[in-house]
Amino acid sequence: MRLKKKHAPYVFISPFFILFFIFGAFPILFSLYLSFFRWDGMSAMRFVGIENYQFVLTDPWFWQSIFNTLSIAIMTTIPQHVFAIGFAFILHRGMVKFKEFFRTAYFLPYITAPVAVAMIFTTLFGSPFGILNATLNGLLSLPLIGNLLELLNISSPIRWLSDPNFIRPSVAALLTWRFTGWNIIIYYAGLQKISNGIYEAASIDGASTRQTFFKITLPLLRPIMFFAMLMSIIGNMQIFDEPIILLGAMGGTNRAGLTTAMYLYQTAFGWTEFGTGSAIAYVLCVFIVIASIIFNKYFRREI
Repeated sequence: MRLKKKHAPYVFISPFFILFFIFGAFPILFSLYLSFFRWDGMSAMRFVGIENYQFVLTDPWFWQSIFNTLSIAIMTTIPQHVFAIGFAFILHRGMVKFKEFFRTAYFLPYITAPVAVAMIFTTLFGSPFGILNATLNGLLSLPLIGNLLELLNISSPIRWLSDPNFIRPSVAALLTWRFTGWNIIIYYAGLQKISNGIYEAASIDGASTRQTFFKITLPLLRPIMFFAMLMSIIGNMQIFDEPIILLGAMGGTNRAGLTTAMYLYQTAFGWTEFGTGSAIAYVLCVFIVIASIIFNKYFRREI
């Protein structure tokens, strides 16, 4: 009886560890093992050492996918957090009515299926009859808009999803719309932890809303900003669902929207180069770790 009691807790928690080993630890370790082999999923594995890593690090398509990923990440991360902090502050300070409705509305894009989101934005970015181009055509009669587009050498209709110059901004706009609500909830939760007494004291001292935001809210919100932005960096380095649905497996014209996660998927499952795909996965993992360490080192000094 004593032996059974001693082992009972391990029996109860064993399903988690069994499932984690089968669906978590084993794929990770097998992928590392596979990255040193050439394998198409059918024939026998052939050991090639670090050849897969050498190929990846000298592959121009891989570096183009890294450039695309970083470009999209930069274009979406900054607007996400600027909008999220501002909206969260407005909701927290009660500057609008129906706060519960707006919190739900902002969060809905995050829980919406990526396929549905991509279909909406395909209609939005469609050429020549998409909503954005239809709106733009209506604004062309205004001298300021027409002169601005002419100055930028942009012709209407804009091929948002086929012109390499607009593919990355289009994907970034979709990601900003989809994930801003998630960050709003994070910042809103962080603002709830700031004592109202601080705001009341600032109000008594005559602080304006602008001074309250920049002198009180932002400094006290920095630990939450660190967490939210770190999660954004990690997530944006793994962008996959939205661009592949919008642009196809090769990322559109001139592979302008081909992210590293898409290239990994295409290499492994499209071209059945599982060893090379595994090498791409681990190189991407190293890049994410390096980016996280750099961000952590810089941002932690400011907290």
